[in-house]
Amino acid sequence: MKTIVDSILSEKFRAKTERTVVWIAIVGYLIHLLVILLVSQDLIHLTSKFTSNPISAVYTPFSFILIYEVFLLVFYLPRSISSYIGKQYEIITLIVIRRIFKDIGKLELTSDWFKLKNDLQFSYDVATALILFFLIRLFYNKIKRNEGVEIHRSEEERVQLNRFIELKRWIAAALVPVLVFLAVYAFSNWLIVSFQSNWSDMTTFKNINNVFFEDFFLLLIVIDVLLLLFSFLYSDKFSEVIRNSGFVISTILIKISFSVDGLIKNALIIGAVLFGYLILLISNSYTNGTLQSKQ
Repeated sequence: MKTIVDSILSEKFRAKTERTVVWIAIVGYLIHLLVILLVSQDLIHLTSKFTSNPISAVYTPFSFILIYEVFLLVFYLPRSISSYIGKQYEIITLIVIRRIFKDIGKLELTSDWFKLKNDLQFSYDVATALILFFLIRLFYNKIKRNEGVEIHRSEEERVQLNRFIELKRWIAAALVPVLVFLAVYAFSNWLIVSFQSNWSDMTTFKNINNVFFEDFFLLLIVIDVLLLLFSFLYSDKFSEVIRNSGFVISTILIKISFSVDGLIKNALIIGAVLFGYLILLISNSYTNGTLQSKQ
């Protein structure tokens, strides 16, 4: 069993998965473009917004890139909780960008730009993507600075930490089949709903951008809480408890964003990432302050 865990979390398996996903994304993109071409020539008849504009075809490869980001989240989970949370932020940012490509075909280039709902949402999403990109940059900078700080641990603390890392490895490995099942279930459910209504209308699902990822972030909340509870087994430091608790709150805010629309959705996403960054920033100040007091 340990060999299976090592194989799933190995660098070789990650590289192989990356190549596979990239090729699938390329093929999916070309197929989507072909469908759009056939629709424009009236060779096939579809009324979906995904076939009205060639730019909308970017939605397909982005979907596969998101799948790979989900795998990377699992891959980085045993290494660092902060890096694992950073991957969550990358995923929600890519979801926002994917939504931009999905909605770009609905834009109405008129003087009433700030009065039209679709155009306004497009503007919100573009601004949100830029802000998230900047916040994630700040978040990773803080992680790198913290990695450069040498923390002196007792032998008992190192043993407990190694046990916690091993526990995270098992959680990460267990996540793989769960995520595969969740992805198959979500996609199958979407197909069934589409067929029951009208296959040519791909908007029949409540929100296609939420397919899989709404349930995915619910699962992440469960994992985050488990990590928080298990972290008490190796450390009861106040700063680490608050940091991990804050990360749970950040994930919950992202999950809530899937249930709302408009500017509130974007505000929740930005608020979640900003909250996570501030939690990490304050947590690092505790660590640095403790090290300085010991010198």
